[in-house]
Amino acid sequence: MVEVNLWSGLRRFTGGEQVVTVEATTIGEMLDALIAAHPGLEPFLGDGMTVAVDGEVITAQRDAPVSEESEIFLMQRLKGG
Repeated sequence: MVEVNLWSGLRRFTGGEQVVTVEATTIGEMLDALIAAHPGLEPFLGDGMTVAVDGEVITAQRDAPVSEESEIFLMQRLKGG
């Protein structure tokens, strides 16, 4: 099980929870498990977000590993130019 810290705007889809626990060993499994547990997250997770694992920003790597010891944060992708 991994703990995932969500940005504040997502809490309304998780019953107010800021930290959600799911079963996963990769970022892809984690995202799929989050959507399965909280379907309201799907548009936001699929529309663009940033994943930080142990302080390292991971982009477009669904196969990147996560573990129970990992510190995981989902952050809203910044847009602009």
